[in-house]
Amino acid sequence: MRDMSLSSLWLRLVLVVRRMNPVVAGAATLALAVIVAIALMLKALLDLDEQYAAARRQAALPPSVPGAIAPPPPSADQNLAHFYASLGGRRNVDRQLKTLFALAEKNGLALRQGEYRSSQDRAGRFLTYQITLPVTGRYGAIWQFAFDALRALPHASLDDVGFRRDAIGSETVEARLRLTLYLAATPEGAR
Repeated sequence: MRDMSLSSLWLRLVLVVRRMNPVVAGAATLALAVIVAIALMLKALLDLDEQYAAARRQAALPPSVPGAIAPPPPSADQNLAHFYASLGGRRNVDRQLKTLFALAEKNGLALRQGEYRSSQDRAGRFLTYQITLPVTGRYGAIWQFAFDALRALPHASLDDVGFRRDAIGSETVEARLRLTLYLAATPEGAR
């Protein structure tokens, strides 16, 4: 019975729409759409007002005390131990240089003979190995090489980068990168 009443209601609605003037039907549809849009906007405004009031109530509350106490910052001795643990191994300098050369080749750079200088910081009990590399290649490839080197050798620092281009239109750039490797002074710290 319910199916029959729905189908008869649908049939009556179709007949009424067919008898209407198309202009009047379009205007009625447009008016109905405007009414629905206004109703949705009013609901959105009410929701926004509710959210704004909730935010004001939350802001008026005193700041909450965190349940967990933050761990104390590391002591100077812990920081120093972490520093020494992060130093590179002085026995592996040749392997670290091979890593740099492999990264340069991977990035399509031409390496000319570099300058190498080792020094010791007696007060800090660590060694530094300064490497100056003249490279030639594309600007982006040079930067990619520098970032790859710092990722591969976390005990290294990029101290200086200088660029030179012979002509404005040239794609190749000459660069001079100065890296420093921080190495353990004692063989036990070597990795």
